[in-house]
Amino acid sequence: MTDAPLVTADGTPLKVSLGRVKRKAKIRALLLVAPLFLFILITFFIPIISMLLRSVDNEVVSYTLPNTAPLLAEWDVNSGELPDETVFAALAADFNEANVDKYDDKSAGKVGRRLNYDKPGFSSMFRKTARKIKKIEPPYKEAFIKAEKKWGDVAYWRVLQREMRTTTNSYYLAAVDAGYTDSGAIAHNEPGKRIYVKLFWRTLWMSALITGLCLLLAYPVAYLLSILKARTSNLLMILVLLPFWTSLLVRTSAWIALLQQEGVINSLLVYSGVLDDANRLAMIHNKAGTIIAMVHVLLPFMILPLYSVMKTIPPSYMRAARSLGATPFTAFTKVYMPNTVPGIGAGAILVFILAIGYYITPALVGGQSGTLISNLIAYHLESSLNWGLAAALGAILLAAVFALYLVYDRIVGIDNMKLG
Repeated sequence: MTDAPLVTADGTPLKVSLGRVKRKAKIRALLLVAPLFLFILITFFIPIISMLLRSVDNEVVSYTLPNTAPLLAEWDVNSGELPDETVFAALAADFNEANVDKYDDKSAGKVGRRLNYDKPGFSSMFRKTARKIKKIEPPYKEAFIKAEKKWGDVAYWRVLQREMRTTTNSYYLAAVDAGYTDSGAIAHNEPGKRIYVKLFWRTLWMSALITGLCLLLAYPVAYLLSILKARTSNLLMILVLLPFWTSLLVRTSAWIALLQQEGVINSLLVYSGVLDDANRLAMIHNKAGTIIAMVHVLLPFMILPLYSVMKTIPPSYMRAARSLGATPFTAFTKVYMPNTVPGIGAGAILVFILAIGYYITPALVGGQSGTLISNLIAYHLESSLNWGLAAALGAILLAAVFALYLVYDRIVGIDNMKLG
């Protein structure tokens, strides 16, 4: 005789009832995390995906020149001769269809600006042709060259053929100081025109230096806060949190007043006799200004993780080490410091990631030698309007951060990172 299945008070099998309860719990949990998931999706994942797509997007050329694109694709780029009359006729049709006599707000004008990133001269070439397009009649090849002599240069046609593709790697090449030659080969830019790789390296080593300085300054402060009485510790913690109550712009502007050659610090050094008035220190609009100001801004982000971890370390650990014969230094380095590694890791990765993408502070106090790659990304977004290059620079920076994160995970272990 088999046992009867267990049922609830209403006669529903217990297994079915438990399944319903679990489903309701899962739905409730999903509804609770849905707002956070949507927030992360909208503010984090979608912008990153958009940036990655924009860094390779090149549809504006083929979309605006639909008649020219298929014909130009059949042109032998190595022949050394201009495309035939049919290509020029198709180009004339595309110019007219795009209504390029209003190129300032039409897509054909965007093509000229887009191609100008790869080879200077395209923008003016399209503008001049736009003004004369209604007068261009067959034979189109001669008419185009007469309207703008650059149409008779094979180098421009090579660029136009290459950029007819819907995707491009030109932005990434430019982001690593490389590009295409007139013959179509990939080569590095001239030494005097290599700026992006230099800025990437400067950003990485300055961020690492700022992280190291923050750790050196934050460690004793966090240790002091963790061993003091609660009342005194809370009072000092207010001083640590005080910068968060002040605008970042105000704090950075205050450092300008402190660090400039006629500023407070230099004046105190002169009045105290440490410096001669004619030899004041240059601490602003250079790397030194960027490092000093950013260390001050990011220091609380290192103190707080360290303090939260140090506060959980029992004082009995040090007393036990001392009772076993260890010196204070040995007890501190062999017992106490290893227990603070999770806080060091959390603070270091937090400060480094913040430093690598900082913009306002380097822009105000960095000058030419203290700017970071983020400042150049902002320049391309706001001034040059080369969003594709800005997206490529941002994508490379994102890849560098992700690679360093993997290295950190391999050496320290992300599981060992704690905030308290």
